[in-house]
Amino acid sequence: MGELSSKTPDQTLDVLGRVCPYPLVLTKKAMEKLSSGQILKVLSDAPASVEDSLPKWAEKQGFKLESVKLEGQDSWEVFIQKP
Repeated sequence: MGELSSKTPDQTLDVLGRVCPYPLVLTKKAMEKLSSGQILKVLSDAPASVEDSLPKWAEKQGFKLESVKLEGQDSWEVFIQKP
C-alpha cells in the first residue's frame, strides 16, 4: 500500500460512470474545499481521467497523487493530497 492510500481520506468523491471532463471538474471543486494536508479519495472508472487528466492537473497544482487500480475491476481509487 502506498503512502496516501494507507491513510484515511478526509473526503470521498464518487465519479463512477462519469466520463471526461466530469471527474476532473468535480475533483477540482472538491479539492478547493479541503484544507492543507487533507486527502481526497476519488472513485473512478474513467481510464482517461485516472491515467491522464487527473495526474497532469495534480502535478501542475503541486498535489500528491496516488492511483490504485482495484483488483479484478475496471475502476480506480485515486488519492490526492493538498499541500
